[in-house]
Amino acid sequence: MDWDKLRIFHAVADAGSLTHAGDVLHLSQSAVSRQIRALEESLDTTLFHRHARGLILTEQGELLFDATSAMAKRLDSAAARIRDSEEEMVGELRVTTTFGFGALWLAPRLPKLYEKYPDLKIDLMLEERVLDLPMREADVAIRMKEPSQADLIRKRLMTVRMRLYASADYLKAHGTPETLDDLSKHRLISQNATSAQVAAGAELVSDLMSHNVASTLSVNNYFGVLQGVLNNLGIGVLPDYLTEDFPELTRVLPDVESNEVPAFLAYPEELRHSKRVEVFRDFVVEEIFEHRKRIKQAKSL
Repeated sequence: MDWDKLRIFHAVADAGSLTHAGDVLHLSQSAVSRQIRALEESLDTTLFHRHARGLILTEQGELLFDATSAMAKRLDSAAARIRDSEEEMVGELRVTTTFGFGALWLAPRLPKLYEKYPDLKIDLMLEERVLDLPMREADVAIRMKEPSQADLIRKRLMTVRMRLYASADYLKAHGTPETLDDLSKHRLISQNATSAQVAAGAELVSDLMSHNVASTLSVNNYFGVLQGVLNNLGIGVLPDYLTEDFPELTRVLPDVESNEVPAFLAYPEELRHSKRVEVFRDFVVEEIFEHRKRIKQAKSL
């Protein structure tokens, strides 16, 4: 099969238009059209339905586009491996993690990394969807469970627990609960049941709700839960990694917490020797080590 024709097909399928694909490929519309017709003839099939608003892939076209998309990602991966060396940091590092961890723990620490490596380029993708690392949707992932994808290098970073926190002003105004049944006199702030979250957190919230909580505020991420707590709206279910950066949080019902949630850093085997991955990994590991040491010291005071 002609690789050049496949490249042109992929561009057309991606753009949905001969004209737009031609602009990307720096080819005329007629040249692009000839290559598509030749590819269809060689495969003895129709790859596109043509209509006034553009092109739509046929079932056979969808199959071929899936294949060329996988090929394109693998070529990008190979290019990244070629560019990376042990001496240089070239290109962009795409890091994915959850909204809560990325916004509340990781992002505030990145100035230290940029201070040491001012030319580093990071694309921080905060979402609950698990991106496909082997297919290079991202280079590095930090997730609240061990990744199940094959061909990944994994490193366990720490464990997280969901706990109850409130502001000092809220507790002064509404009192501090001594038992779970006392939650009936307070407002509980948590992630809503339909939002993506770790199972341990959802289970804790479900258990808390069984204690006749009178008023609730549900948010679809931990940043919103934190803002509710800091603004004296109630008692929030939050991850314990926040306590160092937000000392104004007061832990409520210290015997109540979720099961442990493991946090893992992972990246594809093929990026084992990538300098930019190495720099980021070592930075995160060192920050977590220092974070845990400071927490331990604070507890001993």
